[in-house]
Amino acid sequence: MDGVTSRPVPTRPMPARPFALPNLLTYARIAAVPVVVLCLYFQEVPRNGEWLRWVALAFFIAAGVTDFLDGYFARKWGEFTSFGRMLDPIADKLLVAACLLMLVSDGTIRGWSLFAAVVILCREILVSGLREYLAGLNVRVEVTQLAKWKTTLQLVAVGFLVAGDAGDAIVPVVTPIGLTLLWLSALLTLYTGWDYFRAGLRHLID
Repeated sequence: MDGVTSRPVPTRPMPARPFALPNLLTYARIAAVPVVVLCLYFQEVPRNGEWLRWVALAFFIAAGVTDFLDGYFARKWGEFTSFGRMLDPIADKLLVAACLLMLVSDGTIRGWSLFAAVVILCREILVSGLREYLAGLNVRVEVTQLAKWKTTLQLVAVGFLVAGDAGDAIVPVVTPIGLTLLWLSALLTLYTGWDYFRAGLRHLID
């Protein structure tokens, strides 16, 4: 399954229904991004560190759960819209990218692990650009199951890293586990990114 199929874009898509429950859950995920970012920023203040890491983790987990729930309710109620398909991956990318930048800033991600974060960020930008280009050619980019697993692995890896030092105080291997998962998700990110580009290459050449 290459993830890219040549299909005409419907001339009359389903109504956007911006206040349908799946879309509200996606909004909640986007709204969680600045909260997590602020918690990770102010945890640098003395005596704020540990409890703010836990607050950041709580909001991050809640945001991750909405990623599952919005898809679940969309399938259950048939609430698939062009608006939802557009917004859902954007919310995922905002959450992961913002957290990666903050984790690099506070030194949780450092050394060679910086390359894993760079791979993830660059791939997401490139694939987003490819999606936009192919959409202009009436080519729909389908999200493969492997790409969904990639997103899940990214969220789990970042979750461990958001816990960071606060998690290490309870279980000393929390950060190493997060960094290992980050590398695994970077490898999977590379593979799925190449999968998209390979499938869309003939359209790029044309």
